[in-house]
Amino acid sequence: MAAERTQPAAEPQRSVEAMAQGSSFYTAMRLMPKAEREGMFAIYAFCRAVDDIADDGSAEREERRVQLDAWRVDLRSLYAGGPPGRADFLVEPVKHWGLELDDFLAIIDGMQMDVDEDIVAPPREVLDLYCDRVASAVGRLSVKTFGMEREPGVKLAHHLGRALQLTNIVRDIDEDAAIGRLYLPLEELAAAGIESREPVEVVDDPRVDQVCRALAARAHAHFREADALMRARPVGRLRTPRLMGEVYGRILARAEAQGWTPPRRRARIGKPQLLWLVLRHGLLG
Repeated sequence: MAAERTQPAAEPQRSVEAMAQGSSFYTAMRLMPKAEREGMFAIYAFCRAVDDIADDGSAEREERRVQLDAWRVDLRSLYAGGPPGRADFLVEPVKHWGLELDDFLAIIDGMQMDVDEDIVAPPREVLDLYCDRVASAVGRLSVKTFGMEREPGVKLAHHLGRALQLTNIVRDIDEDAAIGRLYLPLEELAAAGIESREPVEVVDDPRVDQVCRALAARAHAHFREADALMRARPVGRLRTPRLMGEVYGRILARAEAQGWTPPRRRARIGKPQLLWLVLRHGLLG
């Protein structure tokens, strides 16, 4: 974006909700209890705002860095009791749910990884750091709104966040390649014998199916860990993370069934099935 996205001091709740509409879980979030819903809308509105900065191909990298730094300044001011600036819509959720500054800053750091350079074939440890920042940090904020205790909440955020992000990566390889990004890890590419580091060339290589299946296996492992944590019945409202796990688990299974050999289609589930899952997990009750 050429102009900086700002959040007016008197931003109404419906505008924060509108900012969260890009989330895959917008329909489910709308059906949450009021306090939890408003907390999740605020978290995802923040994520949408900084993600839009990171993905704004019309702005120079330095301009996007400046915009992300402006968010850091406003967040630190909010937590210090000063003017929150564009982070005004986070004041009440931060106070009500005890959301931590470090998690918001981690999300910005993840977005900056995309701004500093287009991520292409990162080593596994770099990819894991990226997943922690852009997904598990969101989870650490979210589990606060679910009323979870710290230790099980952090563990659930770790595993479910990584499971969701790895699913995103194997689902979105074509869209990412089109903007010069390739989140498939270096080690898996090497194991498949893929030498190119040009994103479009890599995703057009039939051997990318092997790479994506290896990453899908890692996602399944994290899904299993997250499911085991939730089956242990920790304190908290677990309907929403259970729904997130099932929705993305089904997306991953559908992608695996289709395979990643080109040409391919982006795996998705339709709104009717999503609404059925919402009903099944009792979010309407």
